[in-house]
Amino acid sequence: MKPMLLTSAATVPTSNDWIYEVKYDGFRCILRWDTDRVTLTSRNDKDLTEYFPEIVEFCDVMQNRMNPHLPIVLDGELVYLQNDFKSNFSIVQSRGRMRTKKTILESGDKFPCNFIAFDLLQLNGENITQSTLETRKNKIHSLFKTLDFPLSPSYKDKGTIQMIKVFNDSERLWEKITEWNAEGMIAKRKNSIWEGGKRTNHWLKVKNWRIVTIILTLFDQMNGYFNGAVYAEDELIEVTTFRHGLEDEELQTLSAFFQANGMKTSTTTWTLPPSICIDVACIDFDGKKLREPRFEAFRFDVPPKEATWKRMLRALNSVPDKVAITHPDKPIWPAVGLVKDDYIYYLQEVAPFLLPFLQNRLLTTIRFPHGVPGESFYQKNAPDYTPSFIKTSVEEDIEYIVCNDMKTLLWLGNQLAIEYHIPFKTIDTIYPTEIVFDLDPPSVDDFSLAIEAALSMKAIFDKFNLHSFVKTSGGKGLQIYIPLPKDTFTFEETRVFTEFVCRFLVEQNPKSFTIERMKKNRENRLYLDYIQHAEGKTIVSPYSPRGNESGLIATPLEWHEVNSGLSPKNFPIPAVLERLKNKGDLFKDFYKVGEKQPFEPVLKSLMELTKKR
Repeated sequence: MKPMLLTSAATVPTSNDWIYEVKYDGFRCILRWDTDRVTLTSRNDKDLTEYFPEIVEFCDVMQNRMNPHLPIVLDGELVYLQNDFKSNFSIVQSRGRMRTKKTILESGDKFPCNFIAFDLLQLNGENITQSTLETRKNKIHSLFKTLDFPLSPSYKDKGTIQMIKVFNDSERLWEKITEWNAEGMIAKRKNSIWEGGKRTNHWLKVKNWRIVTIILTLFDQMNGYFNGAVYAEDELIEVTTFRHGLEDEELQTLSAFFQANGMKTSTTTWTLPPSICIDVACIDFDGKKLREPRFEAFRFDVPPKEATWKRMLRALNSVPDKVAITHPDKPIWPAVGLVKDDYIYYLQEVAPFLLPFLQNRLLTTIRFPHGVPGESFYQKNAPDYTPSFIKTSVEEDIEYIVCNDMKTLLWLGNQLAIEYHIPFKTIDTIYPTEIVFDLDPPSVDDFSLAIEAALSMKAIFDKFNLHSFVKTSGGKGLQIYIPLPKDTFTFEETRVFTEFVCRFLVEQNPKSFTIERMKKNRENRLYLDYIQHAEGKTIVSPYSPRGNESGLIATPLEWHEVNSGLSPKNFPIPAVLERLKNKGDLFKDFYKVGEKQPFEPVLKSLMELTKKR
């Protein structure tokens, strides 16, 4: 069975005959689910089943639910969701190239993919491809609702089969696509039938082209391709090879220029020193090359030295129209050479990991209007000039900002809100969503005390079968999280646990740890603050920057990293961005773990112990 193919379009049709979906950059895939097996097949008939074991595992878990509806066939896309609107193609591509079972399983655990279903082709063994798209959409929605499968893509819910979200308003969807720098949009006729293997104008794709300025460096007459590069510091880095988009006259002019002014390096190739800049349209950058590049325009007005890596990243990650970035070159962390535009880029990249922790929480920020170090102040109240698109919530006469989306986060970034502090509960809960232990050594030179305390706590939590997460504070300490089921345990109940753990550690090692609140009485010991975990108190969010000169981040860790080689200084903004590419989101299962956290038997045991005392 061959997939129905899309036709490229420059504009989006807007009549009532059409519906709209996000175009995800992944592997087009047909999923066949029978009573005895599941198979994933690419558009080129490659069997992908073994490469994405997390999808098969999801099906195995859901087999009993699905049995009454089998066999079924779904048309969809294998994706690695960076956010709800964008897939990282390079991760999906690398997953499809794995060779050993070990690397496949490891990669599936670190970068779990999703299958986004956008069509139902067979249900209970009945072929429904000749039904209208509208009918098929109703059937898949009904099926997924019955099965309690996700009814829209969610990057937080990894390794699952999810249904694509359908939009009737193309402008609203396009705003989301550009906000999240997604690949594009698909428009589909409601009355279209499914035509396998055919390219049809009933399904149209409109790309979200990004325009990147590059320097022409090489021409290959054999295949007609040009190479392009940008400057990273003083080094030219090749980022594209292209030929599409050039008119015949433009192609002839460029090839003649290379042959007349370039250096011949083989019988068919010429290189050119940095002299000509052009704009290339593309849909993304995979870390090595621009994706789907095509010539856009000559840029004789741009000196080659201005075609830089940083300029390319900004072009690939545009800021939503509703957010104005002022003074992008303003130094923010001058000691490490980071300007405001670097900070805005960090927020864009980290948003999918940071926003889940800010979601529906009363936000307190620390603003540094002149950069770090410098004058700073806490901001709880939303200022008078807060834009209308930003959500707020009032509590105790304070109108807090609630940062639920990219636009709000980037607006705060432009205001130079550097630190993001959040309470232990959300605006729609009464009780804490997590327990957090803040391990605060006397100084950064005593960081080893935080490591010692963290490992001691981990041993306790493991004994209780509690799943814990650890992060740097971004300052001189560590913070340990135990996520909890939503609205289940009170602050008073969690206090029983935090006090027990802290007092136990002090009893075990009174020379290293203390619960003494007066600094003058701590005698260079690490302070274990169980009182801080209370209603109205806050903690710095995972992935939040801190207001220190090095631009350090409150960075999630793997537990095996908590050893003598660990240092908070290892996690400035550039290192964390690279770390996310290599390790993914180490807190990705945080809330899923919380819902299954076996905290009740632990609390019950401690309450009984307290009564006996």
